Amino acid sequence: MKKIIIILLGAMTTICCAKADGVNEATVTSFDLNRYMGLWYEIARFDSSFERGMTNVTAEYTLRENGTVRVDNSGERGGKRTHAIGKAKAAKPAVPGSLRVSFFLWFYAPYRVLMLGENYEYALVSSGEKYLWILSRTPKLEQSTLNKILAEAQRRGFDTNKLIFNQ
Repeated sequence: MKKIIIILLGAMTTICCAKADGVNEATVTSFDLNRYMGLWYEIARFDSSFERGMTNVTAEYTLRENGTVRVDNSGERGGKRTHAIGKAKAAKPAVPGSLRVSFFLWFYAPYRVLMLGENYEYALVSSGEKYLWILSRTPKLEQSTLNKILAEAQRRGFDTNKLIFNQ
């Protein structure tokens, strides 16, 4: 019995204290939701089933009167533009640059702004270790800016070799 308790305590300690992901998802320290609103172009992303095969991907964020955000993700697949409409709201407890996004009923996923241009001209966003996006207010980024974002993603533990660059 004593061995079982020791094994269980060890397992619980490992589970409770282990990092859920091997990446650093600390968000930006200052974040103005109003400035974040508008159209963003996807420069690059990690592969995901919901975006697989898509090109010319954009995300448009619109602040609603109730404080939530309308999310309109769109992209081209097979020559046809498709849209996924969702909603976002501030994470609880409130943390700058941390939102929760839902595209289906009440199932929310984390949305974390890890890096942001001084004038909100680009953003590095994650949702756990499996999802990473580089967003820009313009369809293309200067190479020096892209290099700076890639270096930050690598510093945080993301494998930037897995990025798929948008066309």
